[in-house]
Amino acid sequence: MDMQEKKNLPIGGVITEGGTAHEYVTGGWRKLRPVLDKDKCTNCLICWVMCPDSAIIIEDGKMIGFDMEHCKGCGICAVECPDKVKAIKMEEEAD
Repeated sequence: MDMQEKKNLPIGGVITEGGTAHEYVTGGWRKLRPVLDKDKCTNCLICWVMCPDSAIIIEDGKMIGFDMEHCKGCGICAVECPDKVKAIKMEEEAD
């Protein structure tokens, strides 16, 4: 694609302001959901760092669950949970 063709492209999505993702409930189309085994969790918080949707709920420095209204079920939290622990598993979403 040359520069002239790029200039003729229609404008796509526009982000008018940052920090608004929390205003949109996105968990409704999730196929898998994360499940936490609190007995196995070491509170390393790697899941919290890696979650692209800020759907990990932290209180007093501990992971206590998931914001299911914003979790899209991508499974990054389960993949990043340390191998020796695996406190987070993904399971099919109930219909």
